[in-house]
Order: sequence, then structure tokens, then C-alpha cells
Amino acid sequence: MTTALITGATAGLGAEFARQLAEQGHDLVLVARDGERLQTTAAALERRYGTTAEVLPADLTDDAGVAAVVARLSDAARPVEVLVNNAGMGLLEDFDRNSIEDERNHLKLHVQTAMELSHAALQGMLERGSGRIINVASVAAFLPRGSYSAAKAWLLTFSRWANLAYSPRGVKVTAVCPGFVHTEFHDRMGMDKSVAPGWTWLRAGRVVREGLADNARGKAVSIPTKRYKVLAAAARILPDKITAGPPRKPKAPGENSAANG
Repeated sequence: MTTALITGATAGLGAEFARQLAEQGHDLVLVARDGERLQTTAAALERRYGTTAEVLPADLTDDAGVAAVVARLSDAARPVEVLVNNAGMGLLEDFDRNSIEDERNHLKLHVQTAMELSHAALQGMLERGSGRIINVASVAAFLPRGSYSAAKAWLLTFSRWANLAYSPRGVKVTAVCPGFVHTEFHDRMGMDKSVAPGWTWLRAGRVVREGLADNARGKAVSIPTKRYKVLAAAARILPDKITAGPPRKPKAPGENSAANG
């Protein structure tokens, strides 16, 4: 039985990746910050699917947390066949309104951590001649929309290159690029979800199902649903002024993103 390691595994797309991979018969390594929630998630998956679910509490914006996951991926005695780089965070404000610490953690989580975990996983996968890496990016990777889009664009470009480089050696790499998904992600960042029309919201189950299928087929990029495939295609030809969205109203001098007081 093969093992899949999923980051950000207790909620949203990460929890759905864990569920569907367990349903397919994979043992799991679940990574997230909240150890208690990890234990609850693991126990539920084991009961439902009869799989083994190992828990690995780690803050992936912290060097020690990343090192712990790298060590697990590097353990040749317990090989990981599937890596899902799903852990992510959102920043509600524009780049200039966020603290540089928040921006640094945001970049580290989406880019540096995903890079380090992919590098660690690849060593064993290439040696064995088989493996799968799924990087959860976003349709925002095709749009000029702040540092979130920039970070996701790195994941997209890296995945496209890595799939070309490593698929002939047995390792499939896919960037999954959903649009808005009904998960905790937007609630955690404090986004008013009513600003996005109802048709733009996707279900996590569909996103993961299509992402896993596209990865199994060896596709470098997975864009769930036709509506978002059209949006991504349009973004390649439309002017940046359109795809960047409406400009935000400048805040008054001295006003920041948090409540004053």
C-alpha cells in the first residue's frame, strides 16, 4: 500500500485530498499546525476507510516545522509515493497594507516550503522510478493580482517545468488551479464571500477529484471546471488592466488594515 503526505490536511482542500486518497487505498501522513485537530481527522479517516493515518504537527512557515516534514519525506524506510503541497494562507489587504512579516510568511509557505518539500520527495521518487506531486496553486496564477497571484504563478511554472523534467523518469507533477472553493480558507482571511457571484464557487470534492485524475493522467496543469478553463484562457489575451480587477480605494493617511484603537 502506498503512502500519501498532505499538508494543510485538516480543512478544506487538504482534508478532501486526504479523504479521497484514503478512499483510493493510500496510507496517509497528515500535516497541519493543530495537533489535536490532526488526531481527530486521522481517527475519522482510519475508521471510515481502514487506512493508516500518521499525524505530523508542523508549522510550515517555521524552519523547524519544514525540517520535520523534510525528514519524513526523506525516510527511505517509509517511502512517500504521493506529495500534496496544499498548505496555504491568504492576505486580505493589498501588498503595501500588509506587514512585511505576513508577506514573508505568505511567500515562504506558498513557494519556499513547497519547493523544499518537493525537492525532498523527489529524491526517493526518482530513485524508485515512480511518484506523484500535486501543488495546489490557483486560477489566480494566471492573473496579475498581488503577491498571492505571484506566489501561485511560481507554483504553476515550477509544476509545468517539473512535469516535463521528471515525468519521463516516472514522477508526475501537477499544479491544481481552482477558483473560489467553499472551504475555510476565505473565512480565515476575513473575506466577504458575497463579493464573488454564486457561479464562481466550486465544491472541494470536485476540485480534488479532477485534480487527482489529471495528475494520474500526467497533466502538468489541472483547472477544474470549464468555466475556469475559459477564464484562464481569457487571462492570457486580455489586458492586465482588465484581469487585475477594479482598483481599491486608497485608505486615509495613518489608516491601516486593522481596526484603529
